[in-house]
Amino acid sequence: MRILYRTRQVWHTLNSIPAVEELARVKKTLTPPLLSLFSRMHASEQAHSLRVYNRLLAQGEKDVDLLVAALLHDVGKSRHPLRLYERVMVVLAKSLFPKYVTRWGQGDPVGWQRPFVIAEQHPAWGAEMAAQAGASPRAASFIHRHQESLQGEAVTYEDQLLRRLQLLDDES
Repeated sequence: MRILYRTRQVWHTLNSIPAVEELARVKKTLTPPLLSLFSRMHASEQAHSLRVYNRLLAQGEKDVDLLVAALLHDVGKSRHPLRLYERVMVVLAKSLFPKYVTRWGQGDPVGWQRPFVIAEQHPAWGAEMAAQAGASPRAASFIHRHQESLQGEAVTYEDQLLRRLQLLDDES
């Protein structure tokens, strides 16, 4: 089943372009500076973020900070955009060498480590970018923590929201 999921991800990366109506809906959630950040993202990442956002809306979600985070959780990747082969390389390495990927993800995004650094550091970069553009500290925290491993039951309300974001991010 995981291979089908990954195949679908590659297909979405190659073919996803957000619809005009969806982009209009984003304007209701994001302020102009945050919308500017969203527009810096690759079209496939915008489409992915919109899938997460739309699924939250379909579940009745009204928490603005979570909705902002859904739209901008991958904005840090716009600092150093990944090429398709680099995305594939990261996915394969995460499944084969998960502990090494974390180690390889430290430092500057240069050389062969570049895709791993982007994969590991984009949450922190995105949170910083969103905060500078006026996102609330809570929305920035969701962005920063969207790849954090939550162990056990999510106790706080914020952790429960974060877990929902993470689940939808993994599924979309």
